[in-house]
This record gives sequence, C-alpha cells and structure tokens, in this order.
Amino acid sequence: MKLLKLVPDDTNIRFLRWRMPFYVVSILLIVASWGLVMTKGLNYGVDFAGGLNITATFTESSEAPVGELRDTVAGLGYGEPVVQRFGENNQVAIRVPLPESAEGNPEAAQTIANAIVAELDSSFADFRLDGNENVSGKVSEEFRGDAAFALLAAMLAVALYIWVRFEWQFGVGGLFALFHDVSLTLGMFALFQMEFSLQSIAAILAIIGYSLNDTIVIYDRIRENMKKYRKMPLPELLDLSVNETLARTVMTSLTLFIALIPLLLFGPPSLFGMVAAITLGLFVGTYSSVYMAAPILIWLGVDSNSFVPQESAADRQEKIARGEV
Repeated sequence: MKLLKLVPDDTNIRFLRWRMPFYVVSILLIVASWGLVMTKGLNYGVDFAGGLNITATFTESSEAPVGELRDTVAGLGYGEPVVQRFGENNQVAIRVPLPESAEGNPEAAQTIANAIVAELDSSFADFRLDGNENVSGKVSEEFRGDAAFALLAAMLAVALYIWVRFEWQFGVGGLFALFHDVSLTLGMFALFQMEFSLQSIAAILAIIGYSLNDTIVIYDRIRENMKKYRKMPLPELLDLSVNETLARTVMTSLTLFIALIPLLLFGPPSLFGMVAAITLGLFVGTYSSVYMAAPILIWLGVDSNSFVPQESAADRQEKIARGEV
C-alpha cells in the first residue's frame, strides 16, 4: 500500500519570486485591518464592555425582531442597547450599559435585568429568557488591559526566543509575521462585528502558537541549508527551505482544518467567534511563515557565515598537518 503524498518529493515552487507583490498586499491588508478596528471598532462582549448581557430565544418566530427589541429596551431609559442576532435567526443577545449607581452593586444590576426581562416578556409573547449576566465597567477595563498585555507579551517573548535561537533578523521576521496574523484576525472581528471576548483572546494566542511553530520549522531548515550551501543565493536557498518543509506544513494545516470544520459548521454559537478566528489564523499563519517571515530575511541582510562555526587555531593547524589547507 502506497502512502498518500499531497506534496511530491521533487516539489520546486518558486515562492520568493512573488515576494514583492505579496508583501504589498499584506501591508495593505494590515493597514485596512487596523483602519477597521479604529473606525468600526471591536464588538466587545460583556467581558470587555461591561454591563448586562441578556440572551433570549423567540420560540414561535423564524427571526428575532431586532428593531422592536432595541426600541423597547431603549424606552426603559437604561442607555442605548446593543441587540444582535447570534446562532439561529431567532436568537438574540441584548447588551445594556449599567448606570454608575449600579456599578459594583450586584443587587442593583439584577434589579435592572429583572425589569428588562419583565418588559420583554410582556411585550413579546414568544420571548424566552436563556440567561443573563453582568460585568462591572472597572472589571471589564481590567480585562481589556490584561488581554492586550498578554498578546503583546506573547509576541515579544516569541521574538526574543527566535532571536536567541537564531539571529536578530530571524526575531524581527518572526515578530512581523505574528503582527501580520494578529492584525488580520482583529480586522476580521471588526469587519464582521463578531463578539470579541476572552475566548477571542484565547483564539489569537492559539494563532500565535501555531504561526510560531510553522515559522520555527522553516527557520530551522533555512539555518541547516545555510550551513550546507554557503554559496547559494539567499532567495534560492529560502525557496529550497520552504519546499523541503512544504509537505509537513500542508499536512499539519490540513489536519487542523479537518478538525475545525465540524466545530465551525455544527458547533455551539458561543464558540463560533473563537473557531472562526482559529480557522482564519490557520491560513494566515501558514501564509505569513512563507511570505512574511522568510522574505524579510533578504532585506535584513542575513549572512550565511553567521551559522558557520568559526575555525579555531588548533583546528587550522591540524588541517595544515593533514595537508588540507
């Protein structure tokens, strides 16, 4: 029985031939992603935004009356609510900011939640409460700060690790690839206004881990080939290294993607944002390892001599004695 090979052993794709167009496209995507984050903003979940989060289902309707819900809740005078469908079309999440008097007061927050639920229950015959929770603004602000620090610390730690293991150029390349992946993921959340919560942070950290793993494999092969082919032009050496690791990259990505498909299609709505982010990160992480982390080494002036051990005086004398010099 022959083993299935998705990538032939003699694969020789000239990836670096298109490095400039891909770099331009990637930079434009990064700028567009941050533009969306700055203009549209992230749709913070109750973890990060604070306030009340009420989830409900309309049992006899095919679609939840989002507009009527928004007007009904706004009429209670607790602030401008955010009403969004999630999961099925008849399921909604209603987020209402807490007044200052209710901040840090669970009883006051629960009183407001009860008032909102009672009003919705009387206004909509098929309204069914699924759950409600509240997070204070102070706690949510701390969550946002901690989450941003966790992402930044993870990226810097990765860059430092690559720098120590290889050379500083590799650290810069790895950090830029991670910045690319995180930026595009945040852009997706801003574009589609998917809820951004602690689960989303976990997804981004998973993307960082996956992208790092793929980048390290390619960097390891680049270092090995620099020792073997000292006179080979760097673009050709990078192409060779990427092609030699391509089978491993394809199999790893395909295996993970197969595992994500059932979660993406049939998983619970509460996990959709996290799974969608990991799925996007699977593709952008693989892409960035090839077209972000590798080509940047050319512009940073990586030298193959950095990976060749320096010959000691004793070794040179031994070679002279053997007639090798």
